[in-house]
Amino acid sequence: QVRLVETGGGLVQTGGSLTLSCAGSGRTFSRYSVAWFRQALGKEREFLAAIGWIGGGLYYGDSVKGRFTISRDNAKSTVALQMNSLNAEDTATYYCAARNSASLSKDARDYGYWGQGTQVTVSS
Repeated sequence: QVRLVETGGGLVQTGGSLTLSCAGSGRTFSRYSVAWFRQALGKEREFLAAIGWIGGGLYYGDSVKGRFTISRDNAKSTVALQMNSLNAEDTATYYCAARNSASLSKDARDYGYWGQGTQVTVSS
């Protein structure tokens, strides 16, 4: 099992940047693929990015490709999401999720472990 805790959310101005962090517990965190999703008020959960076991196999959603970067540090059991050029449409609750598999997926149903979420608000 793995427990996930997201941090780094907050209020940022349009055009600004923010880095979210997902801390995973458990000695086997490095054997989990990790993804970031977000959910805005009244909208469905949206896939953003996923990363494989040792940082390889990156996968990005179309809406954030070129603006967001996912990375991981297995020594610290963390996965980061660097977000640049933020706009109002990026306002949402951001979640990290993990699955005990080497393969990447953009389907939220494939992830069995979720954090509690962190709120990101982009103001104009």
